[in-house]
Parts: sequence; C-alpha cells; structure tokens
Amino acid sequence: MSASQSRGRQRGISFIGLLFVAIVLACVGVVVAQVIPTLIEYQAISKAANKAKDGTTVPEVRAIFDRAQAIDDFQSVSGKDLDVKKVGDKVVVSFAYQREIHLFGPAYLTLKYEGQSR
Repeated sequence: MSASQSRGRQRGISFIGLLFVAIVLACVGVVVAQVIPTLIEYQAISKAANKAKDGTTVPEVRAIFDRAQAIDDFQSVSGKDLDVKKVGDKVVVSFAYQREIHLFGPAYLTLKYEGQSR
C-alpha cells in the first residue's frame, strides 16, 4: 500500500477536535469544582438538622442547630431559618435554601437545596 492509501484509512481525532474536547472538559471541571463545596455544605446542614431534632422546644432546637453551625462553619442557613414541627412524638427539623454560582456574563447556575431531619 502506498502512503496516500493508508492515510485515507486512518482514524482519530484532529488537533482542533482535541482542543474543543479539552475546552469543554475544562469548563465542566470548573463548574463541578464550584458545585462540590455547596454539596459539602448541604451535608453539614443536614447533619446539624439531625442533631437539632434532639431538642424538645423550638428555641432549644434552634440553639442546638446554631451551635452545630458555629462548629461546621456554614452560612447559608441559621437557626431562625428552620421550620420546626412535631409529627407524632418526634421533632422534625426542615430547611430550604438556594445557592447561585456565577458562570459567565449574565448566566448563573441556581442550586436549590431542601431537606429535613430523619
């Protein structure tokens, strides 16, 4: 086979294609790097809500949550933002909040989190 015939059969990605894939992966990586801290914060808030359900009164539940907030150092939710209900003989602590991540120009990624104690 000559060199021109074997070139026609070659398969692969061109440099421009490789550059495009690299740029897309870099953009996705930047967004994921900004989302992961919000997920870690959500887990800390959920853990604090589960600790707070051990309280018997609403002020006590909020105080327990605020102490856990000071330890885990999150700012999105505080004790006054909690919805405390009694279901049967159990205290249920629920919360909801949203976080915005600036992408570019006027574009934002809005993440809405909500949860309750188990």
